[in-house]
Amino acid sequence: MNIRSTECWGTDLQARALRIELSTQRSLVLPLDQFVYSELCVEAAEHVLKLVFSTHEVTVHGTGFRRLEGAIHRMELSHICELPASRHASVSDGQPCVRKISLKEIGEIKDNPG
Repeated sequence: MNIRSTECWGTDLQARALRIELSTQRSLVLPLDQFVYSELCVEAAEHVLKLVFSTHEVTVHGTGFRRLEGAIHRMELSHICELPASRHASVSDGQPCVRKISLKEIGEIKDNPG
C-alpha cells in the first residue's frame, strides 16, 4: 500500500484485517471478521466514528468520515492512523482527516451462575 503524506487511511478489496497505528511505537491489527458495528456522529466541526470489534472499541475523531464509514461497510478499510497536525491543512475538502484515535479493550463477558 502506498501512503502519501496526507493520507491517514487506506483500503484494500481483499482486506482481512484493519491495521490501526496508534503511534509510531504502537499499532494494532484487528480481524475484520470480528467487526461488530460502526456508529458515525457528524457535528459541525468534528466527526466521531466508533468501530466496535469483538475485543476492542476504536474511536476515531476528525473530519470527512463518510468515506471511512463506507469502506468499513464494504469490509475494505485496511489501515487508519492519526495525521500529524502539521498536515491537517493539506487535506483536501471532503477527504478524511484523522486527528485522534482512542482504543478501549472490551472486557470478557463473565458467565452468570444460576
